[in-house]
Amino acid sequence: MKKIVAVNAGSSSFKFKIFDMPSEIIIASGQIEKIGHEDSVFTIVFNAKSIKKILPINNHKQAVELFFDALFENKIISNYNDIFGVGHRVAQGGIEFKKSELFDDYVKQKLIELTPLAPLHNPSNIIVYDAFKQVSNIPQVAVFDTAFHHTIKKEDYIYAIPYKYYKKYGIRRYGFHGTSHRYLSQRANDYLKKDSKIIICHLGSGSSIAAIKNGKSVATSMGFTPLVGVIMGTRSGDIDPSILTFLAEHEKTSTDKIIDILYKESGLLGISELSNDARDLQLAYEESHKKARLAIDLWARSIANYIGQYFIRLGGVDAIIFSGGIGENSPFYRKKVINLIKNSLQIEIDDTLNESCQKEKVISTPKSKVKIIVIPTDEELMIAKDTYQIVSKLIYNHND
Repeated sequence: MKKIVAVNAGSSSFKFKIFDMPSEIIIASGQIEKIGHEDSVFTIVFNAKSIKKILPINNHKQAVELFFDALFENKIISNYNDIFGVGHRVAQGGIEFKKSELFDDYVKQKLIELTPLAPLHNPSNIIVYDAFKQVSNIPQVAVFDTAFHHTIKKEDYIYAIPYKYYKKYGIRRYGFHGTSHRYLSQRANDYLKKDSKIIICHLGSGSSIAAIKNGKSVATSMGFTPLVGVIMGTRSGDIDPSILTFLAEHEKTSTDKIIDILYKESGLLGISELSNDARDLQLAYEESHKKARLAIDLWARSIANYIGQYFIRLGGVDAIIFSGGIGENSPFYRKKVINLIKNSLQIEIDDTLNESCQKEKVISTPKSKVKIIVIPTDEELMIAKDTYQIVSKLIYNHND
């Protein structure tokens, strides 16, 4: 049994899953929320038991120490060496990191240099890397959210601005949710049994669409940052960039403030003026709330537009995958999107299967020209698999 910890660190949060590898069995999971506050919340789930504590947690180092204390206290591990490796979800790997890598001080320095591209994410990865390193010498691995999209062609990632800015600052389409898209493309191929053309809809509070051909990313909706692409819970998705300066001038504020509005006050929340929660908006939609209806209709159309674009980019499509919190769990939202594309792509779904789907399932009929598949994503498992492989190779080479 090799225990692998998959970590997803935010600026004030620390989420984890512990896997037995290579069996891929989940041993424990949990999260620490509101780091830096007096009422931080620590939750751990193991052996069908859940423990929750509310206590002050000042920083990520203390969060990591509390994490290990819980593992020792609940006999999940007996010493630090029981952990074979720690894998980190890293949001931005820039142009250098095209695959997962052993997380060492070289990678740390590169992430520091990349911080301007991911100011909300990379610093947290660095802090948690340091915190684990201070507590133990367990091997660590960086799994980059941008790595999977490095296969897209230059004409798909270059922006039509002066080329010198690409060379000087690395301004290009990077794409995100890559670990999720990689997992989903692999699972989809189990249904297709051939080299395939797939469109993946990872739909949640943050959403992205990806075109996959023969297991490789061809195009993706998120760009230089995770702000663009389809409409999201509180993010605007694609807009005319001149809106930024227009609003800054007329609202007498800074472009930084407008960017903050585009991240936190836009999308479904901004249009509906009601909520960014898909469940609340569905209830409002069914009660004929006009702005909720407008928000959902715009959301569905933005996704349908990308599906149409990627259908052309791929030269056809074998399967469309729905995943993420909304894509996995909401028959209503899936159908809103499918209704906009079904005639053009000759899609036929089984309404009963769509309504009853609570796990991985094909929800299209045998007559459908395109398979529609619901697949719950598992980014943590991909992180664990990469970590297991890299650490195993490291130990093998060391022993050799």
